[in-house]
Formats: sequence, structure tokens, C-alpha cells
Amino acid sequence: MQTFIDMMGYVAAFCTTAAFIPQVLLVWRQRSAAGISIAMYMAFCFGVFLWLCYGIVIRAWPLAINNGVTLVLASSVLVMKWRFERTPRQPQAARKAGATSRSAPVDATA
Repeated sequence: MQTFIDMMGYVAAFCTTAAFIPQVLLVWRQRSAAGISIAMYMAFCFGVFLWLCYGIVIRAWPLAINNGVTLVLASSVLVMKWRFERTPRQPQAARKAGATSRSAPVDATA
């Protein structure tokens, strides 16, 4: 019975940790975290940090490791939100036009 309970804990830890991967990838691909609540992610990261500390203190390494990974993933969303909100974002059409003009310079003398 203990093995089943341990496996249930490992699967739960994996699911809750892996759940952040799509969010991290979405924010990274879109270069925007406009819909992300800073207050929620800060509170969440603080809670996960406390779980990480708790896992270390009681030497529950699966708990500590999974919360460490979750903390890295959730914190990366916060960092990207901060970074992308401070970097002006060009419209996609302007980026494509800029790439085209750089790859084929126009001769002004012709």
C-alpha cells in the first residue's frame, strides 16, 4: 500500500510541475505575458519557495526537487513578464518588413 501512495505522490508532483511548461513556452513564443497576474505569480512563487524549504528541512527530496523545478518554471514566467513589458514590441508586419529590407538593401543611386 505504501508503494501505491508513494507513486500517487510522484505522479501528482510530476503533473503539477509539468503543468507550467505550456505556460512558459506560450509566454516565450508570444514574447508577451500580458494576461499574467504579477501578484498571483509572486504569491505562488513564494509559496513554492516555502514548500521547497520545507522539503529540504524534512529531507523529503521528491518534494524539494519538484518544488525547485516548479519554482524555476514559475519564476521564469515572472522574469519574462518583466522583460517583455519593458521591451517595446514591434508589430509583426514591421518585423517582416525590417527583415526584408535588411536582406535586400535598396540602391539609392539608381
